[in-house]
Amino acid sequence: MKWDGNRESDNVEDRRNESGGGGIGGFGGGRSIGIGTIVIALVASYFFGVSPMTVINLLSGGGGPPLHSQQQGPALAPPATDQTTRFVSTVLADTEDVWTEIFRNGGKTYAAPKLVLFSGATPTACGTGQTATGPFYCPGDQKVYIDLTFFQMMKQRFNVSGDFAQAYVIAHEVGHHVQNLLGIMGKVDKARRQATEIQANALSVKLELQADCLAGVWAFHANQERKILEQGDVEAALNAANAIGDDALQQKAQGRIVPDSFTHGTSAQRVRWFKQGLANGQVAACNTFDTQML
Repeated sequence: MKWDGNRESDNVEDRRNESGGGGIGGFGGGRSIGIGTIVIALVASYFFGVSPMTVINLLSGGGGPPLHSQQQGPALAPPATDQTTRFVSTVLADTEDVWTEIFRNGGKTYAAPKLVLFSGATPTACGTGQTATGPFYCPGDQKVYIDLTFFQMMKQRFNVSGDFAQAYVIAHEVGHHVQNLLGIMGKVDKARRQATEIQANALSVKLELQADCLAGVWAFHANQERKILEQGDVEAALNAANAIGDDALQQKAQGRIVPDSFTHGTSAQRVRWFKQGLANGQVAACNTFDTQML
């Protein structure tokens, strides 16, 4: 992926030298499950013998009411020599450029999210964010949270590496921010509260697959404008999407697949919807809610 020398975003908060946030709390308030939640659930099952779905339920809000964000000091700028942080800042800037233009063309104004780098734990408007949650988006404060060690685990645990695979993770979480700005996330959260568990899980799958598609929309426009893609980049992103499908993770963790418990979609679905956005760059092509065939 060609990114070095491109614009870096100013919307990055570096909390990696701060102490983690005020205890362990459940997530609530409509928090979207982070892209890494199921990955961490698999790791927990592997090392501790805990059911992956138990971990997922806890991380997605079953652990208690949301905690309020604690007061933060002035946000620190990331160190200029930190290569991974420079990469993350550059990808975030690229999403800002793409979504600002898409929103403008649709007669809307794009309000860019903040991206928070943390280590261990940090307070958020959705509760205490933890490394074990993986990257996630909190609609309460409109921020994306990421512990950069997640990228190391992607490589070590799932043999998924490459700049564009990491960019896909960031673009997926920014996709949740786009859903929030468009009012989609609020509608889904309201519908989930009134639904059965199986129905709520199905709505979560649609939300997550749409975020995958929106990540593809970003990649389409970023490549058109700045020619960021190199040989093997798309395959790396597809490998990432394939590795963290619900079916692949459940099969690996517990030797069986439970479709009613899916919250992110199968590997094939995640790949298909990312490719859908990447193929044409149209937000309208990402309507996972009005299709019978995911």
